[in-house]
Amino acid sequence: MPPVLISLTAYGAAEVGRHGQPWFARLASEAGADAVEVRGELLRDDGLHEELALLAPFTAVYSEPLLLWTPDGELDTGALERGITRATALGAPRLKMSIGGWARASGDSLFELKSILAEHPAVELLIENDQTETGGTLGALQAFFAAADAAGLPLPMTFDMGNWHFVGECPLRAAEALASRVRYVHCKGVQRLPAKWVAVPMVQSVAPWRAVLRALPATVPHAIEYPLMGDDLLAVTREEIAHLRRLRAAAP
Repeated sequence: MPPVLISLTAYGAAEVGRHGQPWFARLASEAGADAVEVRGELLRDDGLHEELALLAPFTAVYSEPLLLWTPDGELDTGALERGITRATALGAPRLKMSIGGWARASGDSLFELKSILAEHPAVELLIENDQTETGGTLGALQAFFAAADAAGLPLPMTFDMGNWHFVGECPLRAAEALASRVRYVHCKGVQRLPAKWVAVPMVQSVAPWRAVLRALPATVPHAIEYPLMGDDLLAVTREEIAHLRRLRAAAP
């Protein structure tokens, strides 16, 4: 069975802000999660070093909210270095980021990225499909990965099952096109409200999530990223972890 993680955004920004990510990391571990994904946007500026130390025993992925390339196409080395530094402090073997404004970048920036990553072999960079046209559409990501491959930088990816809907893409088509480089899966379903898409448990989703799961690698880590809510969060988390394991076992 693949490792099952909890992305700590699943508990909601308000609740995480109230209790802190270490509190929820311990809860996720007690509920049976193999590890958690720590979110940079939910870290507290005060006591950051102490918070990272408390999170380190539970962390397998660090998610850096800053983008790899600026809107003008400049490689944001500060964002990359921040991500690497925090992932290293957490002992996280994987750093998740989005490409941002890569489409405007010069080809040399990929060689610069390759050079920086070579200095930090303990941290693997995963590229995520986000909810933007420049960093979340299939065409944009295929162009990026092709250019990275040509530069000798064959980067793996985080496949977010729900984000494709936010940019009008078919998740099944994306899964079939990108499965060979997927090393981490964000599991969530989606429903359409009048003005926007929202994340929901997969069993409540309008998306073809079973077919998407079948198209993706079965052995890579899978993370719950849909809302986890209820009076007994431990019981809710435990049941959702068990449910994801059953779903993955049924869709090899």
